[in-house]
Amino acid sequence: MRDIQTRDDIFKLVSSFYEEVRQHQVIGSFFNETISDWDAHLNKLTDFWESNLFHKARYKGNPHEAHVKVDKKFNHTIEMEHFGKWIELWFSTIDKLYAGELAERAKNNARKMSTSLYFGIYGRR
Repeated sequence: MRDIQTRDDIFKLVSSFYEEVRQHQVIGSFFNETISDWDAHLNKLTDFWESNLFHKARYKGNPHEAHVKVDKKFNHTIEMEHFGKWIELWFSTIDKLYAGELAERAKNNARKMSTSLYFGIYGRR
């Protein structure tokens, strides 16, 4: 298995991951009831991960604010267990598609990001 190398690899990862997320019984509704334009969302998240992994400054957005808004929309019901499910799916998707330094960095960065996002949400309640 090869490592993540290109934007197309990231797009494949993000698209495959969100296919799983959208069908997930525990966290799917957060995404399905919030995101109306999946093509735009997948491109934005590809920009995010490309910036994150390749240090390219394409991503424009504020993940903390976006997650605070979703938590508010769902009456402050997002908990750490939801981020745990997200991480499980992220890791398993990476493991199905890629192996290597960037694949591991994508896992580590997601782990740190999920903790930061959760504490950001919790702190704004």
